[in-house]
Amino acid sequence: MCLSIPGKLIAITKALDNTFRIGKVSFDGVVKEVNLTLVPEAKIDDYVMVHVGAAISIVNEEEAQKTFDILKQLGDLDDLDT
Repeated sequence: MCLSIPGKLIAITKALDNTFRIGKVSFDGVVKEVNLTLVPEAKIDDYVMVHVGAAISIVNEEEAQKTFDILKQLGDLDDLDT
């Protein structure tokens, strides 16, 4: 199954221009580098849905938290470190 995980954009770490950027995203304390090319409008403190290392959309904080809570209950966050 394909799954996207919500996380909070906490930093822009690399930027070729306004579109091609890499940022640090926090997934409940686990921080990963994420490609932001598909969400050029994303800014620090936005919540993004991340799939296979790329942010694919921006979501509001409430929806991000609901999704994260469900994933925690299902135990689907156990492999987040890989």
